[in-house]
Amino acid sequence: MPSIDTNVLARDTYTGASTSVEINCPEDVTGLERIMLVAQGDLQRLLSAFFARTITIECVYSHTGPRGTGASPDNPIKQARQVHLKCGSRVLCIATSSVTVTSMECERLLLDEKFALGQIFRHLRCYPDFSLTSVDAQVVEGKRELRRTYQLKTEGILCEILEVFPDRDMFLKGTAWLDPDQP
Repeated sequence: MPSIDTNVLARDTYTGASTSVEINCPEDVTGLERIMLVAQGDLQRLLSAFFARTITIECVYSHTGPRGTGASPDNPIKQARQVHLKCGSRVLCIATSSVTVTSMECERLLLDEKFALGQIFRHLRCYPDFSLTSVDAQVVEGKRELRRTYQLKTEGILCEILEVFPDRDMFLKGTAWLDPDQP
């Protein structure tokens, strides 16, 4: 893989006929894991494609600052939240986010219609600016864990997100990981 600036953890480049995604990450990260690490608001969709099952969002907590007269650049609304991306009863990812909303449309989608963050970008029909700020692989309580920190931004919303994949075996075993009691 060509070397990239160590301050830039992921970079997409393209021409009229080619695309290249470069990522700085631990050497043992698999191809499938690299795909998940560069997801740009569509992780739930990618996990659903991988497992061929519905992936749901379960809110663990959500703390929203005062709404006032509506979100704007001069009157941003901030929210701290944590969600679990789940397939059945299995937690695939723990996402802890700090969200800043500066448009009334994003305020409505997030706070009134309860859209998940990725669904907001899909609803807006935009590709957010993506900045991967850290990637780490470690062993926690005997399980191989993968985590990333990144930022998604478009007009009206800024999301700073820490995602933890608590058991990397899910990417090796697929549906067998979801249903460990099935033969």
